[in-house]
Amino acid sequence: MSQLLVKRVYDPPSPKDGTRILVDRLWPRGVTKDRIGLWLKDIAPSDALRREFHGNPERWEEFRAAYATELGAAAAQAALAILDEKRKGGPVTLLYAAKDDTRNNAEALRLWLADRDHRGNS
Repeated sequence: MSQLLVKRVYDPPSPKDGTRILVDRLWPRGVTKDRIGLWLKDIAPSDALRREFHGNPERWEEFRAAYATELGAAAAQAALAILDEKRKGGPVTLLYAAKDDTRNNAEALRLWLADRDHRGNS
């Protein structure tokens, strides 16, 4: 699989980004469609999980575990298949809107994918 990057959707696009994929359930305020190549909202955490985690960075590991469980749902699996296809074609940047650069759903997804890829389950 190709390089997988994580970037805040409000940061300027770069040629190194490759395919820019929004992995949030909600469209980010003030962002135009031309800044995003693809929106995979079914790969995003549920609204309930997002609300539960918001403002509780100390619960990062709990969030990651709950999110990993949600990634097993049929809609998330279909979105993961699309993401995997995009990754075969070159670099992919997972976009998120959260203010926390290290504890956000895109980073949790990147870590989950890295673990899955390492296990050979792509």
